[in-house]
Amino acid sequence: EHEDTGLLSQPLLERQSCGAAAADGTQCPAVSVSRNNPAKRDCLVVAVLCFGNLVNFIDWFIVPGVLLDIQKYFGLSDGKTGLLQTVFTLCYMLAAPIFGYLGDRYNRKIILGAGIFFWSGVTLGSSFITESHYRIFVLSRGLVGIGSASYSTIAPTIIADLFEEGKRTTVLSIFYIFIPVGSGCGYILAAGMAKITGDWHWAFRVTPCMGGLALLLLILLVPHRIQRKTAAHRARSISGRIQRADEEPDVHRTAKTTWCQDVGSLVRNCSFVCSSLGLTAMAFVTGALGMWMPLFLYRAQVVQGIAPPCLQESCNSSNSLIFGGITIGTGIFGVIAGAEAARRLRKINNKADPLICATSMFISALCLYIALMVAQTNILSAFIFIAFGELFLSVNWAVVTDILLYVVTPRRQSTAIALQILVSHLLGDAGSPYLIGLISNAIQARNIPSLQWSFRSMQYSFVICAFVGVFGGAFFLLTSFYIEEDRKEAQR
Repeated sequence: EHEDTGLLSQPLLERQSCGAAAADGTQCPAVSVSRNNPAKRDCLVVAVLCFGNLVNFIDWFIVPGVLLDIQKYFGLSDGKTGLLQTVFTLCYMLAAPIFGYLGDRYNRKIILGAGIFFWSGVTLGSSFITESHYRIFVLSRGLVGIGSASYSTIAPTIIADLFEEGKRTTVLSIFYIFIPVGSGCGYILAAGMAKITGDWHWAFRVTPCMGGLALLLLILLVPHRIQRKTAAHRARSISGRIQRADEEPDVHRTAKTTWCQDVGSLVRNCSFVCSSLGLTAMAFVTGALGMWMPLFLYRAQVVQGIAPPCLQESCNSSNSLIFGGITIGTGIFGVIAGAEAARRLRKINNKADPLICATSMFISALCLYIALMVAQTNILSAFIFIAFGELFLSVNWAVVTDILLYVVTPRRQSTAIALQILVSHLLGDAGSPYLIGLISNAIQARNIPSLQWSFRSMQYSFVICAFVGVFGGAFFLLTSFYIEEDRKEAQR
Protein backbone atom coordinates (compact mmCIF):
# COMPACT_ATOMS: atom_id res chain seq x y z
CA GLU A 1 0.00 0.00 0.00
CA HIS A 2 1.45 3.30 -1.00
CA GLU A 3 1.48 6.10 1.54
CA ASP A 4 0.13 9.47 0.44
CA THR A 5 1.57 12.23 2.60
CA GLY A 6 -0.18 15.15 0.94
CA LEU A 7 -3.59 16.56 0.21
CA LEU A 8 -3.63 14.52 -2.99
CA SER A 9 -5.09 11.59 -1.03
CA GLN A 10 -8.37 13.51 -0.59
CA PRO A 11 -11.11 12.96 -3.16
CA LEU A 12 -11.36 15.65 -5.81
CA LEU A 13 -14.84 16.73 -4.69
CA GLU A 14 -13.66 17.12 -1.09
CA ARG A 15 -10.69 19.23 -2.18
CA GLN A 16 -12.90 21.47 -4.28
CA SER A 17 -15.35 22.07 -1.42
CA CYS A 18 -12.52 22.69 1.02
CA GLY A 19 -10.88 25.07 -1.42
CA ALA A 20 -14.11 27.02 -1.80
CA ALA A 21 -14.62 27.13 1.94
CA ALA A 22 -11.08 28.36 2.48
CA ALA A 23 -11.61 31.08 -0.09
CA ASP A 24 -14.75 32.24 1.77
CA GLY A 25 -12.88 32.32 5.07
CA THR A 26 -14.84 29.40 6.53
CA GLN A 27 -13.56 26.09 7.83
CA CYS A 28 -13.93 22.69 6.19
CA PRO A 29 -16.00 20.16 8.09
CA ALA A 30 -13.89 17.65 10.01
CA VAL A 31 -13.58 14.29 8.28
CA SER A 32 -12.34 12.40 11.32
CA VAL A 33 -12.04 12.75 15.05
CA SER A 34 -8.28 13.27 14.82
CA ARG A 35 -8.76 16.32 12.62
CA ASN A 36 -11.09 18.10 15.07
CA ASN A 37 -8.03 19.36 16.92
CA PRO A 38 -5.05 19.06 14.55
CA ALA A 39 -2.70 20.93 16.88
CA LYS A 40 -3.35 18.45 19.68
CA ARG A 41 -3.02 15.55 17.26
CA ASP A 42 0.32 16.85 16.02
CA CYS A 43 1.64 17.26 19.57
CA LEU A 44 0.67 13.68 20.41
CA VAL A 45 2.42 12.39 17.28
CA VAL A 46 5.59 14.31 18.15
CA ALA A 47 5.47 13.05 21.75
CA VAL A 48 5.23 9.43 20.55
CA LEU A 49 8.08 9.93 18.08
CA CYS A 50 10.25 11.53 20.77
CA PHE A 51 9.64 8.63 23.15
CA GLY A 52 10.56 6.18 20.39
CA ASN A 53 13.73 8.16 19.74
CA LEU A 54 14.57 7.99 23.45
CA VAL A 55 14.22 4.19 23.49
CA ASN A 56 16.15 3.93 20.24
CA PHE A 57 19.22 5.68 21.60
CA ILE A 58 19.05 4.00 24.99
CA ASP A 59 19.43 0.76 23.07
CA TRP A 60 22.40 2.21 21.17
CA PHE A 61 24.43 2.89 24.28
CA ILE A 62 23.69 -0.06 26.54
CA VAL A 63 26.91 -1.78 25.40
CA PRO A 64 29.23 1.19 26.16
CA GLY A 65 27.52 1.55 29.54
CA VAL A 66 28.74 -1.88 30.68
CA LEU A 67 31.75 -2.13 28.38
CA LEU A 68 34.15 -3.22 31.12
CA ASP A 69 31.86 -6.10 32.09
CA ILE A 70 31.32 -7.19 28.50
CA GLN A 71 35.05 -7.02 27.73
CA LYS A 72 35.82 -9.18 30.74
CA TYR A 73 32.87 -11.57 30.20
CA PHE A 74 33.88 -12.46 26.62
CA GLY A 75 37.64 -11.99 27.20
CA LEU A 76 38.05 -9.35 24.48
CA SER A 77 40.92 -7.15 23.36
CA ASP A 78 40.31 -3.45 22.64
CA GLY A 79 39.99 -4.20 18.93
CA LYS A 80 37.33 -6.90 19.33
CA THR A 81 35.50 -4.74 21.87
CA GLY A 82 35.29 -1.86 19.40
CA LEU A 83 33.96 -4.28 16.78
CA LEU A 84 30.66 -4.53 18.69
CA GLN A 85 29.70 -0.93 17.99
CA THR A 86 31.19 -1.03 14.50
CA VAL A 87 29.01 -3.99 13.44
CA PHE A 88 25.96 -2.26 14.93
CA THR A 89 26.65 0.92 12.99
CA LEU A 90 27.53 -0.85 9.72
CA CYS A 91 24.22 -2.71 9.70
CA TYR A 92 22.44 0.50 10.67
CA MET A 93 23.91 2.49 7.82
CA LEU A 94 23.45 -0.23 5.20
CA ALA A 95 19.78 -0.60 6.11
CA ALA A 96 19.14 3.16 6.13
CA PRO A 97 18.95 3.64 2.31
CA ILE A 98 16.50 0.74 2.05
CA PHE A 99 14.20 2.29 4.64
CA GLY A 100 14.65 5.70 2.99
CA TYR A 101 13.41 4.24 -0.30
CA LEU A 102 10.48 2.53 1.42
CA GLY A 103 9.66 5.62 3.49
CA ASP A 104 9.28 7.78 0.38
CA ARG A 105 6.87 5.29 -1.19
CA TYR A 106 5.03 3.26 1.46
CA ASN A 107 3.24 3.73 4.77
CA ARG A 108 5.67 5.13 7.31
CA LYS A 109 3.71 4.13 10.40
CA ILE A 110 3.89 0.44 9.49
CA ILE A 111 7.63 0.67 8.84
CA LEU A 112 8.24 2.42 12.18
CA GLY A 113 6.20 -0.15 14.09
CA ALA A 114 7.98 -3.08 12.47
CA GLY A 115 11.36 -1.55 13.29
CA ILE A 116 10.51 -1.03 16.97
CA PHE A 117 9.19 -4.59 17.31
CA PHE A 118 12.26 -6.07 15.61
CA TRP A 119 14.98 -4.27 17.56
CA SER A 120 13.22 -4.79 20.90
CA GLY A 121 12.91 -8.54 20.33
CA VAL A 122 16.54 -8.93 19.29
CA THR A 123 17.79 -6.91 22.28
CA LEU A 124 15.83 -9.14 24.66
CA GLY A 125 17.21 -12.26 23.00
CA SER A 126 20.81 -11.01 23.25
CA SER A 127 20.56 -10.88 27.05
CA PHE A 128 20.62 -14.69 27.17
CA ILE A 129 23.80 -15.22 25.13
CA THR A 130 26.59 -17.05 27.00
CA GLU A 131 30.31 -16.20 27.07
CA SER A 132 31.17 -18.89 24.50
CA HIS A 133 28.99 -17.29 21.82
CA TYR A 134 30.62 -13.91 21.24
CA ARG A 135 29.92 -14.05 17.51
CA ILE A 136 26.20 -14.47 18.12
CA PHE A 137 26.32 -11.45 20.42
CA VAL A 138 28.01 -9.44 17.65
CA LEU A 139 25.34 -10.59 15.19
CA SER A 140 22.58 -9.53 17.58
CA ARG A 141 24.00 -6.01 17.75
CA GLY A 142 24.00 -5.86 13.96
CA LEU A 143 20.33 -6.87 13.84
CA VAL A 144 19.45 -4.21 16.40
CA GLY A 145 21.17 -1.68 14.12
CA ILE A 146 18.87 -2.68 11.24
CA GLY A 147 15.78 -2.06 13.38
CA SER A 148 17.12 1.28 14.57
CA ALA A 149 17.73 2.44 10.99
CA SER A 150 14.02 2.29 10.19
CA TYR A 151 13.27 4.72 12.99
CA SER A 152 16.06 7.25 12.51
CA THR A 153 15.40 7.46 8.78
CA ILE A 154 11.64 7.93 8.77
CA ALA A 155 10.64 9.66 12.01
CA PRO A 156 12.19 13.07 11.09
CA THR A 157 10.33 13.13 7.78
CA ILE A 158 6.99 12.72 9.59
CA ILE A 159 7.85 15.80 11.64
CA ALA A 160 8.75 17.60 8.40
CA ASP A 161 5.29 16.73 7.08
CA LEU A 162 3.54 18.02 10.19
CA PHE A 163 5.21 21.43 10.54
CA GLU A 164 6.18 24.28 8.29
CA GLU A 165 9.68 25.72 8.24
CA GLY A 166 9.09 28.30 10.97
CA LYS A 167 8.09 25.70 13.57
CA ARG A 168 10.01 22.76 12.17
CA THR A 169 13.38 23.74 13.67
CA THR A 170 11.87 24.00 17.13
CA VAL A 171 10.10 20.65 16.88
CA LEU A 172 13.15 18.94 15.42
CA SER A 173 15.18 20.36 18.29
CA ILE A 174 12.83 18.69 20.74
CA PHE A 175 13.05 15.45 18.78
CA TYR A 176 16.86 15.53 18.62
CA ILE A 177 17.21 16.38 22.29
CA PHE A 178 16.38 12.73 22.83
CA ILE A 179 19.56 11.65 21.04
CA PRO A 180 21.86 12.80 23.86
CA VAL A 181 19.18 12.17 26.50
CA GLY A 182 18.68 8.62 25.25
CA SER A 183 22.42 8.09 24.94
CA GLY A 184 23.02 9.28 28.48
CA CYS A 185 20.12 7.21 29.80
CA GLY A 186 21.65 4.19 28.05
CA TYR A 187 24.84 4.56 30.10
CA ILE A 188 22.93 5.19 33.32
CA LEU A 189 20.43 2.39 32.81
CA ALA A 190 23.11 -0.15 31.85
CA ALA A 191 25.48 0.75 34.68
CA GLY A 192 22.62 1.03 37.17
CA MET A 193 21.12 -2.35 36.33
CA ALA A 194 24.56 -4.00 36.44
CA LYS A 195 25.18 -2.50 39.88
CA ILE A 196 21.74 -3.36 41.29
CA THR A 197 21.56 -6.93 39.98
CA GLY A 198 25.26 -7.77 39.84
CA ASP A 199 24.69 -9.04 36.28
CA TRP A 200 25.13 -6.81 33.23
CA HIS A 201 22.71 -8.96 31.19
CA TRP A 202 19.75 -7.31 32.92
CA ALA A 203 20.60 -4.05 31.17
CA PHE A 204 19.38 -5.69 27.94
CA ARG A 205 16.02 -6.69 29.44
CA VAL A 206 14.65 -3.24 30.25
CA THR A 207 14.62 -1.50 26.85
CA PRO A 208 12.47 -4.21 25.19
CA CYS A 209 9.70 -3.32 27.67
CA MET A 210 10.10 0.36 26.77
CA GLY A 211 10.08 -0.57 23.09
CA GLY A 212 6.80 -2.42 23.57
CA LEU A 213 5.27 0.69 25.14
CA ALA A 214 6.55 2.84 22.26
CA LEU A 215 4.97 0.42 19.76
CA LEU A 216 1.63 0.51 21.60
CA LEU A 217 1.61 4.33 21.63
CA LEU A 218 2.50 4.39 17.94
CA ILE A 219 -0.45 2.13 17.11
CA LEU A 220 -2.93 4.07 19.24
CA LEU A 221 -1.93 7.72 18.76
CA VAL A 222 -0.24 8.12 15.37
CA PRO A 223 -2.60 8.42 12.36
CA HIS A 224 -2.27 5.88 9.59
CA ARG A 225 -1.64 8.72 7.16
CA ILE A 226 0.06 12.05 7.82
CA GLN A 227 -1.05 15.13 5.87
CA ARG A 228 1.83 17.27 4.69
CA LYS A 229 1.66 20.86 5.95
CA THR A 230 4.16 22.66 3.77
CA ALA A 231 3.08 25.92 2.21
CA ALA A 232 3.25 24.42 -1.28
CA HIS A 233 0.76 21.67 -0.47
CA ARG A 234 -1.57 24.03 1.37
CA ALA A 235 -1.61 26.33 -1.64
CA ARG A 236 -2.59 23.44 -3.89
CA SER A 237 -5.78 22.87 -1.92
CA ILE A 238 -7.16 26.36 -2.72
CA SER A 239 -5.66 27.21 -6.06
CA GLY A 240 -8.49 25.92 -8.27
CA ARG A 241 -8.92 23.43 -11.06
CA ILE A 242 -6.02 24.59 -13.18
CA GLN A 243 -3.56 23.99 -10.34
CA ARG A 244 -5.16 20.65 -9.46
CA ALA A 245 -4.88 19.48 -13.01
CA ASP A 246 -1.12 19.68 -12.63
CA GLU A 247 -1.09 17.69 -9.40
CA GLU A 248 -2.03 14.24 -10.64
CA PRO A 249 0.87 13.89 -13.09
CA ASP A 250 3.17 14.99 -10.25
CA VAL A 251 2.06 12.00 -8.21
CA HIS A 252 2.94 9.62 -11.00
CA ARG A 253 6.26 11.32 -11.62
CA THR A 254 7.15 10.94 -7.94
CA ALA A 255 6.13 7.28 -7.89
CA LYS A 256 8.22 6.55 -10.97
CA THR A 257 11.30 8.33 -9.65
CA THR A 258 14.03 5.76 -9.08
CA TRP A 259 16.35 5.75 -6.11
CA CYS A 260 19.35 6.25 -8.41
CA GLN A 261 17.78 9.37 -9.90
CA ASP A 262 17.17 10.74 -6.41
CA VAL A 263 20.76 10.08 -5.38
CA GLY A 264 22.07 11.61 -8.60
CA SER A 265 20.18 14.80 -7.85
CA LEU A 266 21.38 14.89 -4.24
CA VAL A 267 25.10 14.51 -5.01
CA ARG A 268 24.87 17.64 -7.18
CA ASN A 269 23.58 19.56 -4.18
CA CYS A 270 26.76 21.11 -2.74
CA SER A 271 25.15 22.14 0.56
CA PHE A 272 23.84 18.63 1.11
CA VAL A 273 27.21 17.04 0.30
CA CYS A 274 29.33 19.38 2.45
CA SER A 275 26.98 19.35 5.43
CA SER A 276 26.84 15.55 5.23
CA LEU A 277 30.64 15.39 5.36
CA GLY A 278 30.57 17.73 8.37
CA LEU A 279 28.04 15.40 9.99
CA THR A 280 30.35 12.50 9.18
CA ALA A 281 33.10 14.12 11.24
CA MET A 282 30.59 14.65 14.06
CA ALA A 283 29.60 10.99 13.87
CA PHE A 284 33.24 9.86 13.92
CA VAL A 285 33.96 11.82 17.10
CA THR A 286 30.64 10.94 18.76
CA GLY A 287 31.04 7.24 18.00
CA ALA A 288 34.54 7.10 19.46
CA LEU A 289 33.60 9.09 22.56
CA GLY A 290 30.42 7.12 23.14
CA MET A 291 32.17 3.76 22.97
CA TRP A 292 35.47 4.40 24.71
CA MET A 293 35.29 7.46 26.97
CA PRO A 294 34.04 5.72 30.17
CA LEU A 295 36.74 3.06 29.78
CA PHE A 296 39.39 5.72 29.04
CA LEU A 297 38.44 7.64 32.18
CA TYR A 298 38.53 4.42 34.21
CA ARG A 299 42.06 3.66 33.00
CA ALA A 300 43.09 7.23 33.85
CA GLN A 301 41.77 6.72 37.38
CA VAL A 302 43.62 3.41 37.69
CA VAL A 303 46.90 5.11 36.68
CA GLN A 304 46.30 7.86 39.25
CA GLY A 305 45.50 5.27 41.94
CA ILE A 306 41.94 6.57 42.36
CA ALA A 307 40.33 3.27 41.24
CA PRO A 308 41.57 -0.35 41.48
CA PRO A 309 42.00 -2.58 38.40
CA CYS A 310 38.91 -4.59 37.43
CA LEU A 311 39.55 -8.01 38.99
CA GLN A 312 36.05 -8.65 40.33
CA GLU A 313 33.10 -10.29 38.65
CA SER A 314 31.30 -6.94 38.30
CA CYS A 315 33.47 -3.98 37.31
CA ASN A 316 33.13 -0.41 38.58
CA SER A 317 30.75 1.43 36.22
CA SER A 318 30.67 4.79 38.04
CA ASN A 319 32.27 6.54 35.07
CA SER A 320 29.41 5.37 32.87
CA LEU A 321 26.94 6.92 35.31
CA ILE A 322 28.83 10.24 35.37
CA PHE A 323 29.42 10.27 31.62
CA GLY A 324 25.75 9.45 31.04
CA GLY A 325 24.69 12.40 33.22
CA ILE A 326 27.07 14.71 31.37
CA THR A 327 25.71 13.48 28.03
CA ILE A 328 22.12 14.16 29.07
CA GLY A 329 22.78 17.63 30.48
CA THR A 330 25.03 18.89 27.71
CA GLY A 331 22.81 17.31 25.08
CA ILE A 332 19.64 19.07 26.23
CA PHE A 333 21.33 22.43 26.66
CA GLY A 334 23.37 22.09 23.47
CA VAL A 335 20.43 21.23 21.20
CA ILE A 336 18.28 24.01 22.66
CA ALA A 337 21.13 26.52 22.43
CA GLY A 338 21.88 25.53 18.84
CA ALA A 339 18.26 25.88 17.74
CA GLU A 340 17.84 29.21 19.49
CA ALA A 341 21.10 30.56 18.08
CA ALA A 342 20.02 29.47 14.59
CA ARG A 343 16.59 31.08 14.99
CA ARG A 344 18.07 34.42 16.05
CA LEU A 345 21.03 34.58 13.69
CA ARG A 346 19.03 33.62 10.59
CA LYS A 347 17.32 37.00 10.84
CA ILE A 348 20.61 38.78 10.22
CA ASN A 349 22.59 36.21 8.24
CA ASN A 350 21.24 33.68 5.74
CA LYS A 351 24.35 31.56 6.25
CA ALA A 352 23.92 31.35 10.02
CA ASP A 353 23.22 27.60 10.20
CA PRO A 354 26.47 26.28 8.66
CA LEU A 355 28.51 28.98 10.44
CA ILE A 356 27.08 27.90 13.81
CA CYS A 357 27.97 24.28 13.01
CA ALA A 358 31.51 25.18 11.94
CA THR A 359 32.22 27.26 15.04
CA SER A 360 30.89 24.63 17.42
CA MET A 361 32.97 21.89 15.78
CA PHE A 362 36.19 23.90 16.12
CA ILE A 363 35.53 24.63 19.80
CA SER A 364 34.54 21.02 20.50
CA ALA A 365 37.76 19.69 18.95
CA LEU A 366 39.86 21.99 21.12
CA CYS A 367 38.01 21.01 24.31
CA LEU A 368 38.37 17.30 23.60
CA TYR A 369 42.10 17.63 22.94
CA ILE A 370 42.60 19.42 26.26
CA ALA A 371 40.54 16.77 28.07
CA LEU A 372 42.78 14.01 26.70
CA MET A 373 45.93 15.80 27.77
CA VAL A 374 44.87 16.53 31.37
CA ALA A 375 43.19 13.17 32.09
CA GLN A 376 46.31 11.55 33.54
CA THR A 377 46.92 14.27 36.12
CA ASN A 378 43.51 15.77 36.89
CA ILE A 379 40.41 13.68 36.31
CA LEU A 380 38.03 16.51 37.32
CA SER A 381 39.45 18.82 34.66
CA ALA A 382 39.08 16.02 32.13
CA PHE A 383 35.39 15.66 32.98
CA ILE A 384 34.88 19.43 32.63
CA PHE A 385 36.48 19.67 29.19
CA ILE A 386 34.68 16.53 28.03
CA ALA A 387 31.43 18.20 29.06
CA PHE A 388 32.25 21.30 27.00
CA GLY A 389 33.29 19.13 24.06
CA GLU A 390 29.99 17.25 24.12
CA LEU A 391 28.06 20.48 24.60
CA PHE A 392 29.38 22.01 21.39
CA LEU A 393 28.90 18.76 19.49
CA SER A 394 25.23 18.71 20.56
CA VAL A 395 24.69 22.24 19.24
CA ASN A 396 24.70 20.85 15.70
CA TRP A 397 22.21 17.98 15.80
CA ALA A 398 18.97 19.80 14.98
CA VAL A 399 20.66 22.48 12.87
CA VAL A 400 22.27 19.96 10.48
CA THR A 401 18.95 18.16 9.95
CA ASP A 402 17.16 21.43 9.30
CA ILE A 403 19.78 22.34 6.69
CA LEU A 404 18.97 19.11 4.88
CA LEU A 405 15.22 19.70 5.04
CA TYR A 406 15.39 23.12 3.39
CA VAL A 407 18.03 22.42 0.75
CA VAL A 408 16.34 19.18 -0.42
CA THR A 409 12.90 18.98 -2.06
CA PRO A 410 10.21 17.27 0.09
CA ARG A 411 9.79 14.26 -2.18
CA ARG A 412 13.46 13.35 -1.74
CA GLN A 413 13.82 14.02 1.98
CA SER A 414 13.61 10.41 3.20
CA THR A 415 16.15 9.37 0.59
CA ALA A 416 18.38 12.32 1.52
CA ILE A 417 18.28 11.45 5.23
CA ALA A 418 18.99 7.81 4.42
CA LEU A 419 21.94 8.75 2.19
CA GLN A 420 23.27 11.10 4.84
CA ILE A 421 23.02 8.33 7.42
CA LEU A 422 24.84 5.95 5.08
CA VAL A 423 27.73 8.32 4.41
CA SER A 424 28.09 9.69 7.93
CA HIS A 425 28.16 6.25 9.48
CA LEU A 426 30.23 4.56 6.78
CA LEU A 427 33.02 7.13 7.13
CA GLY A 428 32.19 8.12 10.71
CA ASP A 429 31.10 6.12 13.72
CA ALA A 430 30.95 2.79 11.89
CA GLY A 431 34.73 2.66 11.89
CA SER A 432 35.86 4.97 14.69
CA PRO A 433 35.26 2.60 17.68
CA TYR A 434 37.03 -0.25 15.91
CA LEU A 435 39.81 2.03 14.62
CA ILE A 436 40.48 3.42 18.09
CA GLY A 437 40.60 -0.12 19.46
CA LEU A 438 43.00 -1.31 16.74
CA ILE A 439 45.36 1.62 17.27
CA SER A 440 45.26 0.99 21.01
CA ASN A 441 46.12 -2.68 20.45
CA ALA A 442 49.01 -1.74 18.16
CA ILE A 443 50.47 0.70 20.69
CA GLN A 444 50.19 -1.82 23.52
CA ALA A 445 51.86 -4.50 21.38
CA ARG A 446 54.93 -2.27 20.88
CA ASN A 447 55.41 -1.67 24.62
CA ILE A 448 55.75 -3.68 27.80
CA PRO A 449 52.26 -4.54 29.15
CA SER A 450 51.42 -2.23 32.05
CA LEU A 451 48.60 -0.14 33.46
CA GLN A 452 50.43 2.98 32.26
CA TRP A 453 50.56 1.85 28.65
CA SER A 454 47.00 0.57 28.82
CA PHE A 455 45.99 4.18 29.50
CA ARG A 456 48.43 5.83 27.10
CA SER A 457 47.46 3.58 24.20
CA MET A 458 43.87 4.80 24.51
CA GLN A 459 44.98 8.41 25.02
CA TYR A 460 47.13 8.45 21.88
CA SER A 461 44.38 6.74 19.88
CA PHE A 462 41.82 9.36 20.93
CA VAL A 463 43.87 12.29 19.63
CA ILE A 464 42.70 11.47 16.11
CA CYS A 465 39.19 12.58 17.13
CA ALA A 466 40.36 16.15 17.73
CA PHE A 467 41.82 16.39 14.22
CA VAL A 468 38.70 14.88 12.64
CA GLY A 469 36.64 17.51 14.49
CA VAL A 470 38.67 20.27 12.83
CA PHE A 471 37.98 18.75 9.40
CA GLY A 472 34.28 18.67 10.26
CA GLY A 473 34.32 22.38 11.04
CA ALA A 474 35.98 23.04 7.70
CA PHE A 475 33.24 21.18 5.81
CA PHE A 476 30.51 23.16 7.55
CA LEU A 477 32.37 26.34 6.71
CA LEU A 478 32.41 25.24 3.07
CA THR A 479 28.65 24.63 3.24
CA SER A 480 28.09 28.33 3.92
CA PHE A 481 29.34 29.21 0.43
CA TYR A 482 26.56 27.24 -1.29
CA ILE A 483 23.60 27.20 1.08
CA GLU A 484 21.73 30.28 -0.22
CA GLU A 485 21.71 29.11 -3.83
CA ASP A 486 20.75 25.51 -2.94
CA ARG A 487 17.94 26.70 -0.68
CA LYS A 488 16.42 28.78 -3.46
CA GLU A 489 16.73 25.86 -5.85
CA ALA A 490 14.86 23.54 -3.44
CA GLN A 491 12.08 26.11 -3.04
CA ARG A 492 11.70 26.35 -6.80
